[in-house]
Amino acid sequence: MIRDPRVQLPAVRRSFAAPLWLLLIIGCAFSTSGCINYGRRTPARTVLENKTTTLPARVISNFFVVESKLSDGKTYRFIVDTGSTSTLVSPELAKRFALKERRGAPRRKIHVRSANGGEIDLESITLKQLNLGDALFERVPALIFDFADLSGHLGLPIDGIVGFPVFRNTLLTMDYPGQKLVIASYPQFAPPVPSPSPRLSTIAFNNEQGTPLIPIQMGNESFIVLIDSGSDGSLSLNPVGLHPHFANGPRVGTLISSLQGDRRQLTGRLNQDVLIGTHTIQKPVVDLTDQLSSIGGEFLRHFVVTFDQGRNQVTLVRDAEDAVTMEPRRSTGLSFARSAVYWRILTVIPDTPTAKLPVQAGDLCVRINGELVAQWSYDRYADLLKTADKITYTLLVGAKETDVEVPVFELVP
Repeated sequence: MIRDPRVQLPAVRRSFAAPLWLLLIIGCAFSTSGCINYGRRTPARTVLENKTTTLPARVISNFFVVESKLSDGKTYRFIVDTGSTSTLVSPELAKRFALKERRGAPRRKIHVRSANGGEIDLESITLKQLNLGDALFERVPALIFDFADLSGHLGLPIDGIVGFPVFRNTLLTMDYPGQKLVIASYPQFAPPVPSPSPRLSTIAFNNEQGTPLIPIQMGNESFIVLIDSGSDGSLSLNPVGLHPHFANGPRVGTLISSLQGDRRQLTGRLNQDVLIGTHTIQKPVVDLTDQLSSIGGEFLRHFVVTFDQGRNQVTLVRDAEDAVTMEPRRSTGLSFARSAVYWRILTVIPDTPTAKLPVQAGDLCVRINGELVAQWSYDRYADLLKTADKITYTLLVGAKETDVEVPVFELVP
């Protein structure tokens, strides 16, 4: 059995829909002898029929989701996760595209321990090929995982997560504003390294662990962060050794998972700007963590981000010269686990107006403002949170439906 220290799923804030198991932590420390870093293995060969291939993308809950038609003629959806060294695929996709093991060969397992103490084994396979547009990746190492809950969270089927090492021999561009993914052959068609400007910044990254680590600056302090497109958050900040100053908070937020188990998240707005190369993020909202600091989709969505693993450089382009500003984090004080039939309340944030109402963890919501929850896509509900002063949830208690009007407030102004 292989123990892989680098496998993780997208890290999701529990603002209104994320289940607690999404962040998986491997039960093997980096220093433990005998660990095999399975997740860093790259495809055996990469083939691009053209110099570049472009796929439309959707930014859902700050995740970068692409669709691609594979060799069976069906279309599959993938999250591009620069924070993961491993590629994960659904059992259905694995069944169609995994190389057959020789008869009698034991199945390879990756032993994974979740942040809340549970343990699971993920089966490791090799995909014959993975197509992303006209880009063909052959013999791709992958792990099998059931994405049912994540699909329910996002409101559309997810078939896999594509890890950073898959793109080792290409230029990878994640165009968040334009909502498209561009894969270019390398090095023949690598663009020249541009000079710095307020709109464009090229930063060297450390790729020794198979994921991109870059320096950023907070006030007059510099520190290292992971560029993690598999997180929907902004800046997850480990304050150890740093001196963050807050304009608001930090205050208790929703539940997150850690090595010590589930705990309340601390979130707040910095009273300091954050600099990524030449780009300024003005007094961002941050979440405190005891793990490696990282920047997620809430930061990245302002940029066109190009990763050049040949040069170990990342380029961030923004079609504006002013500082990036972040809206207040609005909330009803509730977090949910979503399904098509009902949304189950995971937690009620303490010391909020909602904490005084007759709602509690475990309650089932079947309607929002009178409409069945199935009618509320992730994006539609997120837009409602941005604009509404209050939301009426219909809770199912036994066989009886009860309406509860909940105020929407600024959890972090």
